Amino acid sequence: MKLRAENAEDIAVIGGYLQDAALKVSDIAWLPAGNRFALVCNRFMWERPGPPHYRTRAGLHFETVIAAKVRGLPQESKDHVLELLTVHAVEQPGRALITLTFAGGADIRLEAELVEAGMDDLGQPWETPHRPVHSD
Repeated sequence: MKLRAENAEDIAVIGGYLQDAALKVSDIAWLPAGNRFALVCNRFMWERPGPPHYRTRAGLHFETVIAAKVRGLPQESKDHVLELLTVHAVEQPGRALITLTFAGGADIRLEAELVEAGMDDLGQPWETPHRPVHSD
């Protein structure tokens, strides 16, 4: 799967595909010199009803990022596993505010000149015995 985002609605679509993605702190990179923020994760493949259930490796990147703020992430613990819950964007004149929200109350807030993002699956899916469960 390959998705591109150019507005807040597109980000919501990507966020739906990335709901319940698992990643380590070390899988996140803020590259200020290139105005880029990127991560790789193991995303649950919601588009493939199961059982069996599948995950696949996926990359997510944001361009034109001018600031990144982290809250509640144990940045010193590179092997700490995170669960991505949502990706949300708000467009304002001259900028976009993008929030990646993780289980446990952590988040990353990006300020970008505009919404320019992409998600790409990387490699082959694999079976997983666990389907994420959400409480109401």
